[in-house]
Parts: sequence; C-alpha cells; structure tokens
Amino acid sequence: MALLSFLSILLFGLLSRSQFLNSQIMNDQAALLEIGKEFGISVWNGNISDYCSWPGISCSSNNSVVERLDLSSHGLQGNLTLISDLKSLKWLDLSYNKFHGMIPPSLVNLSELEFLDLSFNAFEGSIPVEFGRLRNLKALNLSNNLINGVIPDELESLVKLQDLRLYSNKLSGSIPLWFGNLTSLRVFTAYENALSGVIPHRLGLVSELKLLNLHSNYLEGSIPESIFAMEQLETLVLTQNRLSGYIPEAIGKCRGLSNVRIGDNNLSGGIPREIGNISSLTYFEANNNNLSGMIAMEFSKCSNLTLLNLALNSFFGTIPLEFGLLSNLQELIVSGNSLFGDIPTSILRGKNLNKLDLSNNRFDGTIPRSICNASKLQFLLLSQNSIKGEIPREIGNCTKLLELQLGSNYLIGTIPPEIGHIKNLQIALNLSSNRLHGQLPEELGRLDKLVSLDVSSNQLSGSIPSALKGMMSLIEVNFSNNHFSGPIPLFQPFQKSFNSSFLGNKGLCGEPLSVSCGGLNDSTHDTYHHKVSYKIILAVIGSGLAVFLSVTVIVLLFMMRERQENAAKDTGTTEDDEASANPVILAGNVFVENLQQAIDFDAVARATMKDSNLLSTGTFSTLYRADMPSGMTLSVRKLRSMDKTVVNHRSKMIREVEKLSKLCHGNLMRPIGFVLFEDVVLLLHQYCPNATLAQYLHDQTKKPDWSTRLNIATGVAEGLAFLHHVAIIHLDISSGNVVLDSNFTPLVGEVEISKLLDPSRGTASISAVAGSFGYIPPEYAYTMQVTAPGNVYSYGVVLLEILTTQLPVDEAFGEGIDLVKWVHSAPARGETPEQILDARLSTISFACRKEMLAALKVALLCTDSTPAKRPKMKNVVEMLQEIKQD
Repeated sequence: MALLSFLSILLFGLLSRSQFLNSQIMNDQAALLEIGKEFGISVWNGNISDYCSWPGISCSSNNSVVERLDLSSHGLQGNLTLISDLKSLKWLDLSYNKFHGMIPPSLVNLSELEFLDLSFNAFEGSIPVEFGRLRNLKALNLSNNLINGVIPDELESLVKLQDLRLYSNKLSGSIPLWFGNLTSLRVFTAYENALSGVIPHRLGLVSELKLLNLHSNYLEGSIPESIFAMEQLETLVLTQNRLSGYIPEAIGKCRGLSNVRIGDNNLSGGIPREIGNISSLTYFEANNNNLSGMIAMEFSKCSNLTLLNLALNSFFGTIPLEFGLLSNLQELIVSGNSLFGDIPTSILRGKNLNKLDLSNNRFDGTIPRSICNASKLQFLLLSQNSIKGEIPREIGNCTKLLELQLGSNYLIGTIPPEIGHIKNLQIALNLSSNRLHGQLPEELGRLDKLVSLDVSSNQLSGSIPSALKGMMSLIEVNFSNNHFSGPIPLFQPFQKSFNSSFLGNKGLCGEPLSVSCGGLNDSTHDTYHHKVSYKIILAVIGSGLAVFLSVTVIVLLFMMRERQENAAKDTGTTEDDEASANPVILAGNVFVENLQQAIDFDAVARATMKDSNLLSTGTFSTLYRADMPSGMTLSVRKLRSMDKTVVNHRSKMIREVEKLSKLCHGNLMRPIGFVLFEDVVLLLHQYCPNATLAQYLHDQTKKPDWSTRLNIATGVAEGLAFLHHVAIIHLDISSGNVVLDSNFTPLVGEVEISKLLDPSRGTASISAVAGSFGYIPPEYAYTMQVTAPGNVYSYGVVLLEILTTQLPVDEAFGEGIDLVKWVHSAPARGETPEQILDARLSTISFACRKEMLAALKVALLCTDSTPAKRPKMKNVVEMLQEIKQD
C-alpha cells in the first residue's frame, strides 16, 4: 500500500509538472504575440508553435520555455510591462531602443532574471527600488539614459551581482557604503553622472573588483587604499573629479593593473615608488593635478608602459635616464611642470616613441642631433623652455613628424633648410620667439601639407621667398617682428591673413599691410616707359585685328542665317526649332585621344535640350545623359555662365577646363572633354550608371549596405582632402553633387565651378550664393565667404545623410530645424545616438553599429558650429580609415 501511495504521488507530481509546463508554454506564446503586436516586431511571423526559432528568442534546451529575449537595436518603444509575463526569462536585452518614461517596476516579476540590459534608451525617473528583489541578477546595465535620483539601498540585496553599469545618467548622491557587501562584483561603472561624496573604503571588501570607472562626477576625498587590497583591480578611471590626498602606496599590490587614469583632480604628493611593481601597467595618466617631487624612476620597470602623461603638475628635476628602457613607450607627456636639464637622449632610442611633449618646462640644454632616432616620432613639442644652441640639421630626418613646436626658447643660428625634407609636417611648424637670424630657406616651400607656420619674433631678414607658394595647405602664418623686407608674395594664405601677421618688419610692403610697394627709380621708370610704349603699339594692332575679325564673324553669321532661313522654308521648320536642333558650336575638345572619334559635339549639345535626359540638378549646374551615335553614353554637366562670359573670355574658359582635366584623383569627377555653344559650357564625363549619392540614399527600393556607404563616405572625404591639399575650395558640397560609378565609387562634381562660371573673376564673386540648402555652414550668413572649414561642415551634413538616411531639410524635424540641428539636439530630446541612425543598417550586427557610432562622432565634429573646432579634411580621412581598419 505504501509503494502504491508513493507511485500515485510521483505520478501526480509528474502530471502536475507537465501541466505547469504546458501552461507556461501557452502563457509564453500569448505573451510573445502581445509583445510583437505592441512593439511592431515584423520579424516575428510564421507559426506560433515555432516561436523558439524567431529572431531574438531563445528557449530552454529541454522544453519550449522562453529563457532569453534579445530585442536590442530595433528602435522599439511601447509598454514594457507585457514582458513581465515571460516568467522563466533569465536574459533580457532591450538596449539601444527608444523606450522612455519610468522603468516599469513590474519587471521584478521576472524572478529568474540573471541579465538585464536597458542601456541606451530614454528612461527617466529613479532606479526602481523593486529591483532589489531580483535576487538572481548577475548583470544590470542602465547606462546612457536619463535616470536621476540616488542609487537605492534596496540594491544591496543583489548579492550575486557581478556587473553593474550606471554610466551616462543623472544620478546624484553618494556611492552607498553597502557596496562593500557585493562581494561578487567585478565591474562597476558610474561615470558621467553627478555623484558626490567620497569613494567608500568598504569597496575594498569587494574581492573580485577588476574595473572601477567613476570619471566625470563630483567625488571628493582621497583614493581609498583599500581598493587595492584584494590585488584584483585591472582598470581604475577616476578622472575629472575633486579627489585630493596622495596616490596610495598600496597601488603597487595590484600586479595586474594595466590602466590608471586619475587626471583632472586635486591630488598631491609624489608618485609612489611602488609603481614599479606593476609589471602590466600600460597607461598611466595623472595630468592636471598638484603632484610634485621628482618623476619616479621606477616607471622604467613597467616594461609594458605605452603612455605616460604627467602634464600640468609641479614635478621638478630631470627625466630619469632609465626611461630609455621603456621600449614600448609611445607617448611621453610631461608639459607644464618645472623639469630642467638636457633633453634625455635615452628616450629617443625608443623605436615606438610617437609623441614627446616637454613643452612649458625649464629644459636648458640643446636639441640633440639624435633627436630623430625615434623613427615613429610624429609630435615633437619643445616650446616654452630655455633650450639653447642651433636647430640641428638632423631635424630633417624626422620624416614622419606631423607637428614641430620649438617656439619660445633661446635658439640661435639659421633655420636649417633640411626642415623642408619633413614632407609629412601638417599641423604646425612653430619657431617663434627665438633668436634665429638669416633668411627663410626656400626649401620650406616643399612643406605642401603644412597648415600653420609661425616664425614671428626672431631676427630673420631678407625677403619672404616666393617659393613658399608651394605650401598649398597653409592657412595660418605669422612673420611679424623680424627684419623682413621687400614685397609680400602674392599668395592667397598671405593676403587673407591679418595684417598683424606681418607687422614689425620695417622693410615689408604689399597686402595685407597698408604699405605700398611703389617708388620706382629712374632706370626702372625708363624700362617701364618702354614697356608701356610697346603695350600701346600692341594694343593698337590687336584692336585692328579684333575689328577685322568681328566684321568677318558678322558677315559669316549673316550668311549662315540666310542659309538657315532658306532651309527652314524647304523643311517647314521654324527658326527656333532649327536653333535648338542644331546649336552653333563655338568650341570643343576631347582630352582622351581614343574617344575623340566616338563623341559627337552636336549630339552632346542636343541631348542637354531634352528634359528626358535630365539626371540631376545642382546649384550651379545640371547633369544630363547623352547617347552618342557611336553607341557611347556620356554624363554631361551643363553650366550656364554669368553675363555671357563664355563669349567674352572663351580662351580663359578653355584653359580652366584643360587644367581641370589634369586634376587627377580617383574621387573627383574630372572632364574628358568640353563643348561651348552660345553662353553655355558643357563638361563631358564618363557615364555613371548609379546616379547620384542623393538618389542612392533616398531611394527606398535600394537595399542598404553599410560597407558600401562607409566606402562612399571615405571616398568623398579623400576627394575633398585632395582639393584642399591643392588649395581648391569647393562651392557646393552636397549628396546631389556626388555621382556613383558602376562600382559605387564616389566622384565629387562641380569642382572649380567658380572659374568655369566666370573666368574673369574668382570665387568671391559668387560666394554669397555658394552651396545647397541644408548644407551651407552657419557662418556663411555673415562672412559670405567659402572656406575650408565650411567645406568640412558641408561634408559633415553628407555624412549625417549617409548615417541616418534623412534629408538635410525635412518638415518632420520641426520649424527651423535641419538635419544637423536635429542630430545635435538628440540628447535634449532624450534620444541616444543609436536612435538617430538608419536602423536597417545599425541592427545588422554589433560591428555595423560600432562603426556607425564611430562615424557619427566624426560627423558631429565636422558640423560643430564653431569653424575652428572642425577637423581638417585630411584628419577626417584618417578617422574614417581607422574605422574601416578596426
């Protein structure tokens, strides 16, 4: 009887469990149907019995109970309480969506939950105190929302918690003392909040803590020694707080510590010698504190050290010679201290050294001839010291330098011409406030990538060499307070500079100074008089020839007109029809020899008179398709010149087109020929079957492809960087002015448009109307001048267009809001960067999302409202190429 009773109970238990599972499965099915309907999840379709195979859903291995729900990066919004019905859920990821409002406390009903990620949404209010009942929770991520209030004490119950991420919110109050009870905690990040108070010493009781990141808060007090006691810490980031006191000696106990960032605080004292015990140390940043004493020689024992930043402190003494042992060191930044002595040659032996910043100290030796032994050196910053002697000629061996700062020292001698060998020099060459004399070497003109040149406040003499016109990327110059004489060379970067850039040179004349270069002597005057006489004679002869040619042309035109009228009578066509059918070609040429027989100028001109051939319309030109009788297809860009200047300045126009044809770059739409008729210029290009970037982006029938878009963005940037490199500013950067060839390679069009529209004048003549609506930088409203930073802004709009697939101007943004304002104001609307990207692309994979977010940062830099803060186009190219490589 007992056995029978036991079997009955067992059978009843099995039946009950089976009934419970069936009930749970039915419950999950019903819940998923409601969730899919509420959130509009179109990918959940098909037979409901197959829900375990639906995207984002994972079920338990032995039954069909839903245990995992991953709906990240789908742009979802709606009522989250429905998810609470999935009672067996262990993993819930709703990150990178558009959920807003309060976090529903009903999520606490998911008692089995181990992983909860609500990051990158727009949740408001406080952290629900009910979360303390999620006793199985191991990972909680609420980062990048609008959550405020304090960290609730109820979370103390989460004893299994291993990963807690609360960064980029509006949390206030202090870090609770009970954090020390979370003994399983490995990761705690709460940076970019408004936390105050001290870092609790009880954090040292968290035996597994490996990552602590609390930067950008209002934390005070000292760095607790206890956090190093368990010897597990690997990353410590406490920058931009109000911490004071000393760096604990116990830091040396954490042999696995690789990343220490404690800059921008009020720390004092020295670097503990125990720092040398941390063999795994890779990054150490303690800049902008009140640290003092000598730089610890023990850093030299940290063989993996890559970056050491001790700038803006009160360190004194010399740089330890032992630092030469740091073979992996890439950046040494000790600017803004009281260091003295010689520039340490031992460091220069490091083959990985990329940046050496010793500026604003008291170094008083000479620049060593071995300065360029560091073959990877890109930044050499030695300004504001007491460095003596001459600039060694060996400086020319620093072929990878991007920036050279030697200003405000006691350097003597002449500027070595070998500096002209540093072809990669881009950011700045600063030799100001020294005691340099002699002439500027003409070799400086080879620095065609250099943006800023400052040789002010020296004793330099002679003329400013005209060879400096080779510095095609130059934007900022300063020649003031020297002994220069003679005329300032006619070079756009010079004439566009402030006159203060040339003041203090008594013998200097010409623009932008208000000093005229007049005062010819007698012999010069005689020569000039003879030249004028010859010019008058030539002018008279030229006028006679012009009159003769004009009469001849008029006679020929009358004869042609008579023939046309006679032909019109025979065929029955009107004069207007005949003119449009057979436009009179004034000039034409094909630059590619093997295409000359395939192109018919009359057919080209006629093609631009039919609306059916229209491909796109820009601010200054219209693009047409032209089918040749030979079977060849061309793209033809039609420019209608200003005030019929084609007729008056035909030769100049032709020269400009020929120059443009030689502007070789794989991302520029350069002409293969041209046709002139009436007051119209036609530029002939290879046909691009994929139309314009604007049409590609906004054609909803085309399948989006992030890899292609990133390649397009990079190509456009490379084309513009090349233009800036050769001192050409584009007038109308827009997605409509970028065409895509058969391989989707982008080609920037309307290059040098001003010289083609009006060869008699320059860019300034039409700068007031330059650009397409939505792409024009804000400063144009008052400067009325096209600039390189303005080009960068317009490119940034194109990049935002690529990332969001939104139009530059759309009524949906709101009154007075364009794409740039819409993107920049996303945080104010409670939207995350993820929410403004094209969801069809960003949700494909984590890699796509990561690359798009990185590209979005580039676009935000480009569209900064302050022109000076925008990157150069060459830097934009580097950033985009880095995204592709990563």
